[in-house]
Amino acid sequence: MAQHPLSKWFRNIWHWRTIAQIIFLAMVITCSILAWNTLARNMRSSGLAISFDFLADPASFDIADTPFPYKASDSYTKALQVGLLNSLKVIAVSILSATAIGITVGVARLSNNWLVKHLSQVYVEILRNTPLLLQLFFWYSAIFLSLPATGDRLGFAILAKDGITFPALKMTLSSEFCALVMGLTMFASAFIAEIVRGGILAVPKGQTEAAKALGLSNFQTLQKIVLPQALRVIIPSLTSQYVNIAKNSSLAIAIGYTDIYRIASTTINQTGRPVNVILIIMAVYLTISLSISLGMNLLNRQFQIVER
Repeated sequence: MAQHPLSKWFRNIWHWRTIAQIIFLAMVITCSILAWNTLARNMRSSGLAISFDFLADPASFDIADTPFPYKASDSYTKALQVGLLNSLKVIAVSILSATAIGITVGVARLSNNWLVKHLSQVYVEILRNTPLLLQLFFWYSAIFLSLPATGDRLGFAILAKDGITFPALKMTLSSEFCALVMGLTMFASAFIAEIVRGGILAVPKGQTEAAKALGLSNFQTLQKIVLPQALRVIIPSLTSQYVNIAKNSSLAIAIGYTDIYRIASTTINQTGRPVNVILIIMAVYLTISLSISLGMNLLNRQFQIVER
């Protein structure tokens, strides 16, 4: 007896999964609309409105670190753009430096040298188990603010209370920027070191033994055999650390660095539009985090084993 087409359709588990996903998506959209309507109604009852017209008004405050010309008479939009670029600068530098240090420390954790191995372990344990905010205060208050005002020359740089100056490049990095980058870098590198160590240990020992049998040095084995395979394990975990760096950069407000969060806080105090500005901040950090995740996911695909 032939099975009825409708009965066959109901027996297909993929159809029910699709229906469940559609229902869940409809519930999310409905809840989002209800939440937005409730927010709009509450703001109207308070005499406020979800409007961003205030962004065109003069900001009326100065900004210390400005990647492009800015003055107090410029709009809030331009002030937020300054903060966004400052945040992106911190995030980019911290990610690159944390990755370099993390890989170095992670490899050192597996060294046959007793001193190198245990020094790297102490580095990881201290930084990983100390609050990031405390580390930021340490770098800013105990290190940079304790430097002399005139500055001491160290190689091609001049260290002073106001920051680090590179005469050859005609560039000065503020003490707030340097302290924030150092704190984020050292904190994240401790976690990245453990990720790298775990990824290397995940590579079968037979791969290393085969490389030694071919006469490859330890550095060549690490560079050409171990790390390319370990990246398949490292990259997914590395993504979360990069996103954490982006989100933790908002702690810049604790040491006075003018990132987007601090400028947004000043904007809230002056305009009295907390909801509007918070929506902007959420959108900015969400975009940054999703961009990092997208980039790392694309990179991860390049290192995955292609099944045939």
